[in-house]
Amino acid sequence: MELQKLSNGNHCPDLELATEKIILEEGFDGVESVEAEREEFLPHKGDGKKQPQFTDFEGKTSFGMSVFNLSNAIMGSGILGLAYAMSNTGIILFLILLTFIAILSAYSIHLLLKSAGVVGIRAYEQLGNRAFGPPGKVLAAVIITIHNIGAMSSYLFIVKYELPLVIQAFLNRNSASGEWYLNGNYLIIIVSFTVILPLALMRQLGYLGYTSGFSLTCMMFFLISVIYKKFNIECPLPLNDHIDPPVISNATEDACKADLFTINQQTAYTIPILAFAFVCHPEVLPIYTELRNPSKKRMQNVANISILAMFVMYLLTAVFGYLTFYVNVEAELLHTYSKVDPLDTLILCVRLAVLVAVTLTVPVVLFPIRRALLQLLFPEKPFNWPRHIIIAICLLFVVNLLVIFVPNIRDIFGIIGATSAPSLIFILPGIFYIRIVPNDQEPLKSRPKIQAACFAGLGFIFMVMSISFIILDWVSGEGKSVGGH
Repeated sequence: MELQKLSNGNHCPDLELATEKIILEEGFDGVESVEAEREEFLPHKGDGKKQPQFTDFEGKTSFGMSVFNLSNAIMGSGILGLAYAMSNTGIILFLILLTFIAILSAYSIHLLLKSAGVVGIRAYEQLGNRAFGPPGKVLAAVIITIHNIGAMSSYLFIVKYELPLVIQAFLNRNSASGEWYLNGNYLIIIVSFTVILPLALMRQLGYLGYTSGFSLTCMMFFLISVIYKKFNIECPLPLNDHIDPPVISNATEDACKADLFTINQQTAYTIPILAFAFVCHPEVLPIYTELRNPSKKRMQNVANISILAMFVMYLLTAVFGYLTFYVNVEAELLHTYSKVDPLDTLILCVRLAVLVAVTLTVPVVLFPIRRALLQLLFPEKPFNWPRHIIIAICLLFVVNLLVIFVPNIRDIFGIIGATSAPSLIFILPGIFYIRIVPNDQEPLKSRPKIQAACFAGLGFIFMVMSISFIILDWVSGEGKSVGGH
């Protein structure tokens, strides 16, 4: 990464903007403004008077579209497991954990942006290279790849299990009868290569802002439906003889009682699920690169608004989903609704909305993987359409294999969330900050660097705790099935 300073670091009263010449990961040079400029929330045509932020590439994605893309990256299939997580923590403990992880996620994005601003780099892998050389670059790229492949797999898991149920309901059937169009394995292949692949072939991530906005609209419909159903599903759950196995009405006093605070063996899954639900860090720097009038403050505002919006959506979904089913809530919330009435028209629409939302999220998650692979395999090569297309096809092929042959969705939420998510949220941003920010600016014993070191240490603790609890749960065999399918 070539860095050319245009100033000697001293304040010059005649110079309003300090600029840096950078070579971005796809082979173009850029000039980054460090002064935030006002801009409308939604995209608009420029008046031709603004100077470009890059010499060969000008960021054209508006603030609003950037919020949509980052929010869509945050909000994934983890939202379907939050009610189950609340049932294993209680409402109060869940709220504490959710708030804690949301704040830490915002802080980690601050560390990433500060590190990127110091060296003029807006690529996660190049930050690793700047901090630790080639091994750091490889480590960052591998973690991003593993995590986002896990995320893509979890999204396609939903398509695999929910799309057949939607088709069954549309055909007014209570059970599958063996037709190929009711086979989830065939359906995810069709969706992957007819819907996801064309979107994944876009050259820039900013082009997906509109599909991200539509995806968020679908999830808003999901949230409204969850709230509505809270007041329309009686507790205890009614007996439903039309499905196998039937929902057994539990008339005990505890069946409809909400726990404010509880800890059990399944509580071990709460931290990984929540951590996975807030990870958007691989997408932060790509979105920053394409942001119009980019600055650290502007991108931090994008991140803060996105995290706050998803925090509210997560909390409402968890509370109303949990207060609908209480002890009967399952790890996949939509499957719990289907046990009450598999032919419910509103739930059918909700399934369609969630399917559309997660399908449109997959291309957003695929972009950072492709960038990471390009950084590892073709670091100095200019953009090439055949390479761009081949990598996307190969990634979708691998993810389809994972979804078809990995039987339990807990393997996705638990293991991926317990390893890659703490690395991306806590460990790497903290370590990069310590290594990249010069000691003459912030000494090693300064408060910001001590905080960053503690932050990275907290990530190691979360990782070890989560993996240990999950292994103990597997060995004991006492945990509930977390797939429900």
